Amino acid sequence: MDRPRIGPFGDSALLLTFGDGIDEAVSRRVRQAARVLRRLRDDHVGIGAPVAAYASILLPFDPLATSAEAAARLALEALATAAAEDPAIAAAAIEVPTRYGGEDGPDLLEVAEAHGLTVPQAIECHAGAEYVVAFLGFMPGFPYMIGGPAALDHPRRPTPRTRVAAGSVAIAGTQGTVYPFASPGGWNLIGRTDLRPWDAQRDPPARLAPGSRVRFVPVPDR
Repeated sequence: MDRPRIGPFGDSALLLTFGDGIDEAVSRRVRQAARVLRRLRDDHVGIGAPVAAYASILLPFDPLATSAEAAARLALEALATAAAEDPAIAAAAIEVPTRYGGEDGPDLLEVAEAHGLTVPQAIECHAGAEYVVAFLGFMPGFPYMIGGPAALDHPRRPTPRTRVAAGSVAIAGTQGTVYPFASPGGWNLIGRTDLRPWDAQRDPPARLAPGSRVRFVPVPDR
């Protein structure tokens, strides 16, 4: 695996940077590296659980148990010998049944019109894309997905909503997500699904995990 840039992040963490911006090739490297670094936590005292983002990983360590230099050496040695594979990316795509527009997707019309599309065209465009989950963040099970169509590259809303319903299907730029729980949110709501991205009683709890391929399938309103 290619060597990342690595440096201190405060006095008890390292930041490993694999690239810049939102890019599937970089995201794949981050997912591979995160799996490798999770094993360090199990094998070495003082190494914490890695926290992945689009192009970087935060690796916490206990400064009372190890040093930044030792943690960096362990991380780089582990990454240098890691196999370049991403099993989750080879799995079948997860289909997310989605009710588009109306009360379930109040921003769909605005998004479609902003890009010169009819609502059916916008639905076809979104449902025709294959997303990949880059990482989870914001709340348990909230998937940050990349791979959205350029034709629906729409910015976040200028003013976030105070409440977004659980199961809301949303886009921001070329990113996509499904809100696992009701929460505030600033993404554009284009539909809703009954699929549960996160269930603490399920093993594993995340239905849409890093590396998962995701396709949205239009279904009729109730």
